[in-house]
Amino acid sequence: MEQNFIYQEILKHVKEGVYFVDTNRKITFWNNHAEKITGFAATEVLDKYCYDNILNHVDDEGTQLCRQGCPLHRTMEDSFNREASVYLRHKQGHRVPVMVRTYPLYDGDQLIGAIELFSDEKPPIQLMKEIEDLKVLAMTDQLTGIANRRYTESFLSGKLLELDEFKKPFGVALVDIDHFKAVNDTYGHDVGDLAIRMTVKSLVNVVRSSDLVGRWRGEEFLVVFLSVDLEQLKQITERMRMLVEASSVQRDGSDIRVTVSIGSVFVEKPSPKDRIIQMADQLMYQSKVEGRNRITFATLA
Repeated sequence: MEQNFIYQEILKHVKEGVYFVDTNRKITFWNNHAEKITGFAATEVLDKYCYDNILNHVDDEGTQLCRQGCPLHRTMEDSFNREASVYLRHKQGHRVPVMVRTYPLYDGDQLIGAIELFSDEKPPIQLMKEIEDLKVLAMTDQLTGIANRRYTESFLSGKLLELDEFKKPFGVALVDIDHFKAVNDTYGHDVGDLAIRMTVKSLVNVVRSSDLVGRWRGEEFLVVFLSVDLEQLKQITERMRMLVEASSVQRDGSDIRVTVSIGSVFVEKPSPKDRIIQMADQLMYQSKVEGRNRITFATLA
């Protein structure tokens, strides 16, 4: 079997870094994935020898594998396939964790070299951290850093299940920035974004760690208050309204202030999530109709 045909067959199925060496450990093939992972182009490594320490593989103990214990070299000596987790040296100097697999390469019965395949392998702790970061990203509103609508809806659904099982009432408030379009039209969207962030900080600084402030849509926010009675709900939402009114954004010498209209529902019995949100929305609209910068309450019992 000709080497070119072998190359084509392997590369047709393998989406990893791949390089071949002959029996003298001279590199005779280097694919695009190898270049991507290592930073070394094929022109920089072809016809060089792997023991020249180009990739400078080391293990967890820092052993220089290209000089002692090289899996590729050992595979050519005994014809056994091998697999190992190592750290190669990227062209820019940093270390990259990879999983390497080595195989002897034959032409008929004659050993003509060996193949090494390698792929990115992140340490378990780093991988878990990246997974957690992605989870947080999937639940977070990018402008404000608070919960996004998807997570807020999920959180509210969970509290409804707890109410049904443990009879724990809770509160929900829909908060909307008054005259927000005028802020955008007058000062620009960058100031509008600052006003949204300022409002969020005021809301977050009022609620307890068990409560949730989530961005609902545009300049609207849904707040879920746990383990409150009606009087506590009134006190907390009034404090939210007051702190937003007392805050301001400074821009080019201007003191830009906003207020919020709030619709607040005290939930005493299990109800469809959409009904609770609709009720809060209607109460919030009532606050706007009655002059804005105020709260309208109702109990769902």
